[in-house]
Amino acid sequence: MGFYSKLEKWVSGIVDIMLAILIILILVVMGEAIFNIVVQVIPLSSMDTLSSLIEEVATLFILLEIILMLLRYMKEGHHIPVRYLILISMTAILRQLLLSHDGGAQTLFFSVAILILVVVLLILEKIKAFHTASSEPLEQIKQEEH
Repeated sequence: MGFYSKLEKWVSGIVDIMLAILIILILVVMGEAIFNIVVQVIPLSSMDTLSSLIEEVATLFILLEIILMLLRYMKEGHHIPVRYLILISMTAILRQLLLSHDGGAQTLFFSVAILILVVVLLILEKIKAFHTASSEPLEQIKQEEH
């Protein structure tokens, strides 16, 4: 085994440890967000409280998608599928759309941005960008799990 392959293995191990720490930190933040949601639901007394509740739930979904992306990154041999990045972007834009009350133009821009991302997903699906040789190990993993 050469120097570069040992170095690659060592760096890969360090990256996995750092990602595991990041996932744990995100889980702690998600726990805090769930606690805040529970605390806000019980005395739900005003529209400001409802708006804050919606913001917490939307943030929770973004954190969940980031955790799923990191787990997928580790499972697929340190490769982030473009699909996940696009889906997280769509979720973040949707969160901003739900929480912003600035005006029609900004709402239109957010909607167009989501539409563009959906079109990109459709185009990538049509050209079979998600069905490359790199997805074959994923299919083998799925078959081994069953």
